[in-house]
Amino acid sequence: MQKIKLYNTATRKVEELTPHSEDKLTMYTCGPTVYHFAHIGNLRTYIMEDVLEKLLRYAGYNVVRAMNITDVGHLTSDADTGEDKMLEGAKREGKTAMQIAKYYTEAFFADCYRLNIKKPEIVVPATDCIPEFIELIQTLFDKGFAYTAGGNVYFDTSKVEDYYCLTGHSADDLMVGVRDDVTEDLNKRNKTDFVLWFTTSKFGEQELRWDSPWGYGYPGWHIECSAISLKYLGEYLDLHCGGVDNIFPHHTNEIAQSEAALGHKWCGHWFHPRHLNDKSGKMSKSKGEFLCVDTLVAKGYKPLAYRLFCLQSHYMKQLVFTYESLDNASSAYDKLLSRVASIKSAAAKENAVADKDKVEKYRARFIELVGNDMNTSLGLTLLYDVLKADIDSVTKLAVIEDFDRVLSLDLVSASEQALETGEDTSQLEELLLKRAEAKKNRDWATADAIRDEIKAAGYAILDTPEGAKLKKL
Repeated sequence: MQKIKLYNTATRKVEELTPHSEDKLTMYTCGPTVYHFAHIGNLRTYIMEDVLEKLLRYAGYNVVRAMNITDVGHLTSDADTGEDKMLEGAKREGKTAMQIAKYYTEAFFADCYRLNIKKPEIVVPATDCIPEFIELIQTLFDKGFAYTAGGNVYFDTSKVEDYYCLTGHSADDLMVGVRDDVTEDLNKRNKTDFVLWFTTSKFGEQELRWDSPWGYGYPGWHIECSAISLKYLGEYLDLHCGGVDNIFPHHTNEIAQSEAALGHKWCGHWFHPRHLNDKSGKMSKSKGEFLCVDTLVAKGYKPLAYRLFCLQSHYMKQLVFTYESLDNASSAYDKLLSRVASIKSAAAKENAVADKDKVEKYRARFIELVGNDMNTSLGLTLLYDVLKADIDSVTKLAVIEDFDRVLSLDLVSASEQALETGEDTSQLEELLLKRAEAKKNRDWATADAIRDEIKAAGYAILDTPEGAKLKKL
């Protein structure tokens, strides 16, 4: 097993992943709130978490991964105020909350399938674990960390020794009212306290409610991830994943309530991919064009071209989405498939077997590069090095297939169509790049000569706003 190093939000440095148990690594992923389609910004986080899980397995770790589905209790504000997102979805579409949850859960996993995001082996809707939430809240009461006020149950953050351990903030850093939808809850003893259980005093029209020792109501958002993780992954969690916007308050509150209940450190490593933004700022469902996988497909993009777009950048870097950048990724993806198709065709003609020593050497190098804080761009660079390497096609194809266990770009299977056409356009694509450079240098003679060469090969050149493209004559 090769060791993997990863930035740890809790310590603010790159550290080696060290499982608590010798026989497994436990991994928890914050799942979607299933009141609407996931936009591609949400899905960037899930892509990077998927790569991380596959990289860990590739390196020899026995990963046990769980994910929740938030189908109750997630409010629209960070201050436990505002409308419940599931109620919002039900009102928008004239359906019940559970109908909304079922539809958008299936839609989320359909998007994951198209992006080659592996479904965790443990997926748990919040509504399946109400008894566990109540049990955990009762434990917090018994240990003096919970109180009732205004009909709701709150966690008392003043009882936590280092509430801001994940963020490095101080109490003075938290401002109430910095957003229009964040208001002060006067029932709280402390401004950072958060709701563990809501009663009917919160929303009289709330559809999903259950009996509890504190009244008829429903759980707060934060309690679900702690309870589900404890139930399915045990008292010691090795790796917790989620979007950077979950660091505060969600993951901060998870740590507080979990360690208060357990009496010991709960999670060793925290992984937070950065946002995907559009030109106007953070991507969301409430402004501008709602960019989901269906939007990209309707515009003619392959979903895996978007996955490649994400892999080209480090997960700790905020990524700005433009159609121009996606066009570039799409072009790179098509060229990559074409080159792999050519290698596969050559391999089929070779009477050889893959050189296992070379495959293992490349595998070790891939883990060394990508395993140093999930540097997927270096992994792609190594892939291109393999494409150009002076090794036989059978071994080259074996290495490509091996890398794709982590990259999940369908490099071999998706190249089948290019292979079936009998056309390998990779050399022509290279000529297009040379023509573009010649035009940039105002070398019109070279540009014209390249155009004629491409035409002689049976293709025309279409100059589009997205760049030059080939068209079969």
